[in-house]
Amino acid sequence: MISEIAIGKTMATTATMMAAKEALKIHEIVLYPDPVLAKMCEPVTVFDAALRTLVEEMFESMYAAQGIGLAAPQIGLLHRLTVIDVSYKKNAKEKLVLINPEVVETRGKQVEEEGCLSLPEIREKVARAAWVKIRAQNEHGEWFEVEGEELLARAILHEIDHLNGVLFIDRISRLKRELALRKIRKMQKNGEW
Repeated sequence: MISEIAIGKTMATTATMMAAKEALKIHEIVLYPDPVLAKMCEPVTVFDAALRTLVEEMFESMYAAQGIGLAAPQIGLLHRLTVIDVSYKKNAKEKLVLINPEVVETRGKQVEEEGCLSLPEIREKVARAAWVKIRAQNEHGEWFEVEGEELLARAILHEIDHLNGVLFIDRISRLKRELALRKIRKMQKNGEW
């Protein structure tokens, strides 16, 4: 009898969790040249259940778009909030929520290809720090520090750029940027953007 009750509770909890997961909104990704992408974001000051739901929705939206990072302006919100998962769902411990992030220190240099969910089909080599240390708040408002190197450093710096109204194409040469913008205009003209 006890095992039947325990099984029933477990099944009810699982069903509730699945229903909550299904209720999460998948946000549409804002595409360049939407003006929200060029604006400085405001600090997050309220750490409540609505923020935690938004964080989960951002992760789900990022996964749906097949990305490893997503910043609030990319879903039309001017909040200093970003989510990152360089493992792309393979390791839950690698999921990062960065609220009001501040770069504390950077070292070295790496030049690698970057893409962006707000600039689909556009990829260019971008110079970034090879290592970064940042300070940020989690979804409960608690401050923490995190260090990253290589891909994680690149993702952190890329997403923080979004919070400052900077896109990766702002960090490439004028000629490469003009070629990328030409490609975007052509795709817009063909209805592909």
